[in-house]
Amino acid sequence: MAGAEPRYLAHSGFPRFAVDMRELDDATLEHVSILYLCSPSNPDGNVIDAEVIRRAIEAARRHNFLVVFDECYAELYDGEPPQGALDVLAAMEGSPRWLDNVLVLHSLSKRSSAAGMRSGFAVGAADVMAALNRVRLNGTACTPLPLLAAATALWSEDTHVQAMRARLSARKDKADQLLGRHPGYYRPPCGFFLWMRTGDGAELTRRLWRDFALKVLPGAFLTQPGPDGTNDGDAYIRVALVHDPETTATGLTRLATALGVAPA
Repeated sequence: MAGAEPRYLAHSGFPRFAVDMRELDDATLEHVSILYLCSPSNPDGNVIDAEVIRRAIEAARRHNFLVVFDECYAELYDGEPPQGALDVLAAMEGSPRWLDNVLVLHSLSKRSSAAGMRSGFAVGAADVMAALNRVRLNGTACTPLPLLAAATALWSEDTHVQAMRARLSARKDKADQLLGRHPGYYRPPCGFFLWMRTGDGAELTRRLWRDFALKVLPGAFLTQPGPDGTNDGDAYIRVALVHDPETTATGLTRLATALGVAPA
């Protein structure tokens, strides 16, 4: 809307999908207004390394742009909690203005399964927060007080998030059992999606819906084509692990059957 030109970072490939700040030279960084990084990532569920987060912050301060860390999946981890931008900032030495050139976003949509509330929080320096508030006042609706009260209650209570992590872990255990022998499967460290390399993702999506009454998302719907027109997402599907245990087991069993995978 502001007339900016989007550029997309390359990734390291299956199954890590890591980004590397070193591919951006100073000439490119001089023209950057905002660098947007999602960690843990959708759709692959991976976490950006603390060293890459630190490089992004240092580059933002060196070239005076804003780096935005979208961490809406941060509390849906499998095992150890991921390190986020605020953890990295707290460990960095230097200016007492430790939030300069940084904006960190969190959301109740994923953490508390409260997507309909459209509620979250942002952390940043005073000038960035003032600009964000101007955008919100002119471009979004104010949050009603009852929703603010409900959001406050959800942010103040963690046992429901712990229960959700346990449910997600159980669903991933079932995915390990049913899909673990597929060469394009890996257990994501965060989030509630499986990002599976399956060949022609769009064709498999059609076949799963037609023959198995199973809905997934083609990977190409979530990725961008490269300069040569090829799209790395063509070979993938995204599977949402969001149902009850019985439905999840049924869906994963159908997916395993469609892929010809024997249970582990």
